[in-house]
Amino acid sequence: MNEPTQRSRPDDARGPASLGGGPRRVAVTGIGVVAPGGSNRKEFWTLLTDGRTATRRLSFFDPSPFRSQIAAECDFDPLAAGLSRQEIARNDRFVQFALAAAIEAVADSGLELDGEGGEGEPGDGPIVGVSMGSAVGATTRLENEYVVVSDSGKLWEVDPRYASSFLYHALVPSCLATEIACRFGAHGPSFVVSTGCTSGIDAVGYGHQLIVDGEADIVIAGASDAPLSPISIACFDAIRATSARNDDAEHASRPFDASRDGFVMGEGSAVLVLEELESARARGAHIYCEVGGYASRSNAFHMTGLRPDGVEMAEAVRIALDQARLDPTAVDYINAHGSGTKQNDRHETAAFKRSLGAHAYETPVSSIKSMVGHSLGAIGSIELAACALAIEHNVVPPTANWATRDPECDLDYVPNIARDHKVDVALSVGSGFGGFQSAIVLAAGDRP
Repeated sequence: MNEPTQRSRPDDARGPASLGGGPRRVAVTGIGVVAPGGSNRKEFWTLLTDGRTATRRLSFFDPSPFRSQIAAECDFDPLAAGLSRQEIARNDRFVQFALAAAIEAVADSGLELDGEGGEGEPGDGPIVGVSMGSAVGATTRLENEYVVVSDSGKLWEVDPRYASSFLYHALVPSCLATEIACRFGAHGPSFVVSTGCTSGIDAVGYGHQLIVDGEADIVIAGASDAPLSPISIACFDAIRATSARNDDAEHASRPFDASRDGFVMGEGSAVLVLEELESARARGAHIYCEVGGYASRSNAFHMTGLRPDGVEMAEAVRIALDQARLDPTAVDYINAHGSGTKQNDRHETAAFKRSLGAHAYETPVSSIKSMVGHSLGAIGSIELAACALAIEHNVVPPTANWATRDPECDLDYVPNIARDHKVDVALSVGSGFGGFQSAIVLAAGDRP
């Protein structure tokens, strides 16, 4: 890899997944994205590097009764993305996003996995696993189905005659992994992670560990959420977590800015193809980067509150760097959770100072939520796609809409304009309701 020797930790650093010579290293060989303003990987990266925002007034339903009436919506055509009509009929929008992202990621990887129906036999070829995440699952489908079976809520009892034959499959969270496994014949470990807003990071982290531990050779990993429904908007309205800057949707998401007033909800999916490094090299795969280390901690503190000192996030960062055998000074770019709430951005800034020390002031930090919104569980995987592309292109995406300095947020947040910057090591973090704090390290790998 391109990491200078003097920036690496000593050989006794902890962690089985070591960039310094662990038994099985993990490469990212494919990326697929469905995001607001970018229905594929290329469009997504162009949006970020242009510093454009995809936030607008909600169009899926009349948002007038709600405090927050804006969102980052995906302009998504599932048929054009390669889904069959049956896949569309039986699945919620969040699964459709994930299938589209997985189709792009697997094609990008150059792997020839079994087609629809998973007709390959277990034990044939490499072990392929699926590790996906979602915060709220099929919320939209459930809400829509309830409207049908209750006559728009007029009936106190559900009328089973109107229930869809796909209802069970559509509602259980496991359908996310099931659909991807069936589409690509993945007979290895398959599961869905639901840890709120860290689901995407955690799903990729667990997928990475499957390969390190030898339980899989390839893992299709990522997350997806489509939470833009009245009940979801109402949830965050109730705790005043979302921005009420309805008259200026384009500039509403303002992470780290002194005038920030909450996040803008989004939707989408990103999928990464993870592969054992030597196998990827042997087949001549394009390697975007390596997954070097991952860790998660709980603050055991409050459902929505965060400790101002950021100690749990800092601990997750420390362990992830230890696993990667990298010193904090090795970090070239930090993708922040950067939700745009007052407490989150202060908490993160404190965590970066605690974990990186003085190097935090020298390291570019940005939040792509300023451009694509906060898609709950999906955003962690979308941000990892951005980190992998930042390493690939040596460009750091900006934090859009930053204008006014907050004295408590005093790092370099790459305001408004993308920056050419050598990125060998990227750190991405997530903070989820329920106290989840996760960190993952991506590092440039040797090109084939």
